[in-house]
Amino acid sequence: MRLALTIRASSSSFSISNPIITLSQDESNTPTLPFNHCTTHSWSQLKPTSSANYMSPKLGPKWKQYQGINHWQDLLDPLDDNLRWEILRYGHFVDAAYRSFDFDPSSPTYATCRHPKSSLLNRCGIASSGYKLTKNLRATCGIHVPTWADKISSWACSRSSWIGYIAVCEHKKEIIRLGRRDVVIAFRGTATCLEWLENLRATLTNLADQVDGKDDIGPMVQKGFLSLYTSKTSKQASLQEMVREEIGRVIKSYGNEPLSLTLTGHSLGAALAILSAYDITTTFENPPMVTVVSFGGPRVGNRRFRRILEQNGIKILRIVNPDDVFTRVPGFAVSKDNDVADNEDVHVARLLGWLHRRVEDMQLVYADVGQELRLSSKDLPYLKQGDVATCHDLKTYLHLVKSFVSSSCGPCTQKTINDMWPKAWL
Repeated sequence: MRLALTIRASSSSFSISNPIITLSQDESNTPTLPFNHCTTHSWSQLKPTSSANYMSPKLGPKWKQYQGINHWQDLLDPLDDNLRWEILRYGHFVDAAYRSFDFDPSSPTYATCRHPKSSLLNRCGIASSGYKLTKNLRATCGIHVPTWADKISSWACSRSSWIGYIAVCEHKKEIIRLGRRDVVIAFRGTATCLEWLENLRATLTNLADQVDGKDDIGPMVQKGFLSLYTSKTSKQASLQEMVREEIGRVIKSYGNEPLSLTLTGHSLGAALAILSAYDITTTFENPPMVTVVSFGGPRVGNRRFRRILEQNGIKILRIVNPDDVFTRVPGFAVSKDNDVADNEDVHVARLLGWLHRRVEDMQLVYADVGQELRLSSKDLPYLKQGDVATCHDLKTYLHLVKSFVSSSCGPCTQKTINDMWPKAWL
């Protein structure tokens, strides 16, 4: 969630302050936004350094381990260096989605992609990744805005916006290094006014393809996230339709070779990555291995939804900063079975059971999914403490991944960090 919006309410009107856009000379003309403005560490520090002594790690036949086939067992604490590299590599794809988005509301191309498809990765500094962008993705908000509001501020009421892209690994050396052909689906976080409003629609809603008419609670997801994924207009296809179309084409083109689908995103983008992973595994028969790498993602669905994700074989690695409030919303993460069954006090157990039912009736009981890599910004002294924006920023997450060694020894020194990095991607 990169865009900071200020809403001032009164009895008769409300206004949304325009975001402040500045350009940094050393960041390839990338917009610096209020939600990212307070970050004291540079993105350039996250790039591979020339002092590294070896090439990118070759995954080869072990690639499924790093894609989570064994739920990243024995790879997270201490953090395996090869996995560290892969997490940071996917983080660069997410950053490219941010860098390519036109945040300037005064621009005639507001909410679109700033770069041509053919040069996007190159302009974002990851031309050597070995991937080729094959599809731009757009998300449409399901919130309908009155005509009068659109006339007052058209930028604030933009329903459809560029949200990310799909890229396919095509470089032979990189395919060999990875042990398979990888397909990346990368999503940015919240950027427009209506996307923020969708975030606030925190109640759970049923998945259309999972409604069976029974009384028990089925799989449910956050209403706003699902709206962004499935909404469309007469002129604009839904994000769901675009993902299905391109993944169908990719599977048809490369289905006879080792193939993986890696969905990655930050904040809202992390939620959309999980919904896309669910949709892919329920739409296509015998799909390739599907993995989600999420940064600072919110909760998405209830326990039944989590169960379906697990049944579909989706592997999810959530990089979480406990100081980031956005990873603890929406709703409440309540585990009825554990809380009640393990409590010896009958009265307390009844109270917890009653509370769980009330919260569940409000459709606000969520469940965390996948495996969690928990990294605290308090471990890095150069980060501003107590700053919501800094704790949530994508660069903060990547600095935490870069410096984390294990829960027992804390972050490593900058010299050790530099020694970890390969000279180049290929």
